[in-house]
Amino acid sequence: MPFLDWVNKNQAKEATREVPYHLLKHEASFGEPSDNLLIQGDNLLALKALVPFYAGRVKCIFIDPPYNTQSAFEHYDDKLEHSQWLSMMYPRLALLRQLLSEDGSIWVTIDDNEAHYLKVLLDEVFGRTNFVANVIWQKKYAVANDHKTIAPMHDHVLVFRKSPAWTRNLLARDASKDVLYRFSDGRGDWRPDNYTCSKTADERPNLYYPITHPVTGEQIFPKRTRVWAYSKEQHLDHVQNDMIYWGKDGLSKIPSIKRYKHLLRQSGIVPQSLWLHEFAGHTDQSRKETRAVLGTESLADDFLTPKPELLLSRVWSLASDPGDLVLDSFLGSGTSAAVAHKMGRRYIGIEMGEHARTHCLPRLQKVVEGEQGGISESVGWKGGGGFRFMTLGEPAFDADGRINPSVRFATLAAFVWHVEAGVPGRQTFDSPLLGVHEGTAFYLLYNGILGDRKPEGGNVLTHAVLQALKEVFPHEGPRVVYGETCRLGPARLAAEQITFKQIPYDVKMR
Repeated sequence: MPFLDWVNKNQAKEATREVPYHLLKHEASFGEPSDNLLIQGDNLLALKALVPFYAGRVKCIFIDPPYNTQSAFEHYDDKLEHSQWLSMMYPRLALLRQLLSEDGSIWVTIDDNEAHYLKVLLDEVFGRTNFVANVIWQKKYAVANDHKTIAPMHDHVLVFRKSPAWTRNLLARDASKDVLYRFSDGRGDWRPDNYTCSKTADERPNLYYPITHPVTGEQIFPKRTRVWAYSKEQHLDHVQNDMIYWGKDGLSKIPSIKRYKHLLRQSGIVPQSLWLHEFAGHTDQSRKETRAVLGTESLADDFLTPKPELLLSRVWSLASDPGDLVLDSFLGSGTSAAVAHKMGRRYIGIEMGEHARTHCLPRLQKVVEGEQGGISESVGWKGGGGFRFMTLGEPAFDADGRINPSVRFATLAAFVWHVEAGVPGRQTFDSPLLGVHEGTAFYLLYNGILGDRKPEGGNVLTHAVLQALKEVFPHEGPRVVYGETCRLGPARLAAEQITFKQIPYDVKMR
C-alpha cells in the first residue's frame, strides 16, 4: 500500500506517543445528571485524557476539521501550511482510532483542498481495507455565478470503519411515499415494482430464462439488455406465494413484483454515497439554525462553518443507535453534540476556542430546555437530559515523572489499567483490585485506598497489606501490584507470583 510522506512526518507519528496525560477538570453540570461531556481545551490533549476511560467504547466519530483553505477563519488557525496540517491531523486520528470501538466508524468532512491527501492518511491510520465510502454532500443549493473557474458545490465525507465488525444501519423510509401503495390484500398494502434489473444476458445468463404467462400460456423472455431480477427458483417461489402482478386485467406482457409497505419499512433504505441538500441540508440552512439558536443577528456573529443538523442526523442514524457513545473532537458551534442529544446518543464534544463557552455551551443548554430548531420537530424533541462542562486541568505527571498531587485514585487506576490491559476500565475505580486480564490480577496501592496513608495502611506493599489483599481481593494466579515501595523480598514476591511496580517510575516509563 502506498504511504503519504511529508516534512516532519516522523515527528508527527512520535507525537502520538509523547502527548502528555492531562487531568479533566469538572466545571459545571447542566440539566439532569449525565455522562455527556462538553470539553474545552486542545483536542489532542483532551483525546489523550479520554483514552484510559473510553478506549474502544466510542461507536461513531464525526469530525469537521479545519479545511486548510487559507481562509480568514476567526475561530481556527486555518492558514496552516500543507505539511503542518498533516502533522496536526495524524496524531489526532491515531488517538481517535484508539477510542473507536471495533464495530465503530469515523466520518470526516473535508473539501477538495485536502480531501485526497486525507484519504491516503486515513488509509494509513485505519487501513485501506477499512475504507467504506467517500460521500459527496451537496453543501450549496445555489451556484456562485461570479466564480472564475468551476463553482464548488460539494464537500467530501470520508467514512472509515475500525474493523469488518462494523455494520451500517438502514435509512427510514419516507412516509410521504405511502400513496404509492395503492393496492391491498390480506397481507397488507403493496405497489407493483420492476421485475427486471439493469444486468445484461451476457453478464447474468442465469437470469435470462422464459416465464410462463398464467393467462395466455405464452413463454415470456426479458430483454437481453435487461434481464429478470430474480433467479428461476425465486420466481417459482413468487408464483407459489402470489407475489407477481400481471396488470389490472391480468394480461400485462411483463410481470411486476408486489412490494409490501410493512416489509419495506422493516428493511429500510440502503444509504447512498450522494447526499443532495434536500437529504442532508446545506450551509445556508446551518447558518440560519445557528443564528436562531444562539440569537445572533448578523453573519459576523456566526461561527462561519457550521454543519446543518440534518447532515449530522444522517450520520448518527446510519452509524449508531440510541444509547451509543459518539464523539466530535472539532465541535465547532456544537451541532453534532446538539443533534446527538436530541437523538438519544451519549456524546463527548471537544472544542478548544472560547466559543466552547460562547457557542457550544449555550446551544446545549437550549437543547436541554427543549429548543425547537433543526431536527427537533422531526425527532419529537421536547427537552430533557443534561451534560457536564469540563476543561483541561494540570498534567498528571511533572517533568521529572512525579505524579501530580491532584491525581485521584480513580484517575490513576484508569490510566494503569489501560496501560496494562490495553482496554478501558470501569468508569469508577474504588478498590485496589483494578481487574483481571488474561489470568493476571492488577492491584494499585495509592492515595490511601485501603483507608490509611501509613505504610501498613495501604500505599506500601508490606506483609500486612499483602495479607489484606489476599483476604479481601483473592486471586489464584499471577499478580501485578503497583505501589510507592515494596518491603517484601524477592523470594516472597516470587512465591506469591507477584510482580511489583513502583509508582511513579514504572507508570511513567510505560
